Amino acid sequence: MEFQQLRYVCAVAETGSFSRAAERCNVAQPSLSQQVLKLEQDLGAKLFDRLGRSVRLTEAGRAFLPHARSILSEMETARSSVAENAAAVRGSVAVGVIPTIAPYILPQCVLAFAKKYPEAKLRIVEETTPILLQSLRNLTVDLAILALPLRDKNLKLLPLRTEPLFAVLPKDHPRAAAGSLALRDLRGQPFVLLRDGHCFRDLSIAACARARVTPRIAFESGQFNSLFGMVAAGVGITLAPEMAIDRNARCRYVRLSDAGATRTIVAAVLRGRSFNRVQHAFLSGLVPQAPVR
Repeated sequence: MEFQQLRYVCAVAETGSFSRAAERCNVAQPSLSQQVLKLEQDLGAKLFDRLGRSVRLTEAGRAFLPHARSILSEMETARSSVAENAAAVRGSVAVGVIPTIAPYILPQCVLAFAKKYPEAKLRIVEETTPILLQSLRNLTVDLAILALPLRDKNLKLLPLRTEPLFAVLPKDHPRAAAGSLALRDLRGQPFVLLRDGHCFRDLSIAACARARVTPRIAFESGQFNSLFGMVAAGVGITLAPEMAIDRNARCRYVRLSDAGATRTIVAAVLRGRSFNRVQHAFLSGLVPQAPVR
């Protein structure tokens, strides 16, 4: 049994395809397939059912996969330990973060971390929630800063903050001067929202559904700034978390009074994952009272 074979098995299980697994592992597909087959022969059991262009774990494969992941994690920990023994302040940490959080809380965290650990290597990956969850599982990021809800029993979630949601309105909107408002007050109005794939879009749609509001979507974007520009121009209204409020965007921000009109941000790590000192240090800077063990 070889280390690379375990990597290949995990990649195939997570992608559901030998070709996509080969692409992720930067190896030719025939070579990857041959190594997986060799491992199956060594184990005396099939790990995958080959179903045309897709593959599915067998019962033996489902039993084997957690052990393969555990071995890969321990190997990464061993490598990190070598680096730590060479110099305690050296090492690396890869942090995933969703686009609706990254520009608002990361700059200060990154600056503080760089000053305290100047020789540490920090890599930031800005992606949508589904991609970051996959990156946590395949160990390409060490931790991710995400928003609830998250339904994955393999993750340990460390709360960072809960913030209120606001309606973003043009300055001449009839409710622009209100101290607060309910989503039902916005029925029938055009909305501008983040595109599919952004978890804040899902949160916004869910909040509207609870208020029995069906948003008529006039514009979609991948950035809050673009949405705020459209609101200022009178194209539609939108929702935003407190941290994204831009007082210079020529809009009015009115807090929502609806129950549950909040967003909770968490740091997510793979349950059972071992961390080196640098990874611990970055996480502790985010969540001082909740170190990962």
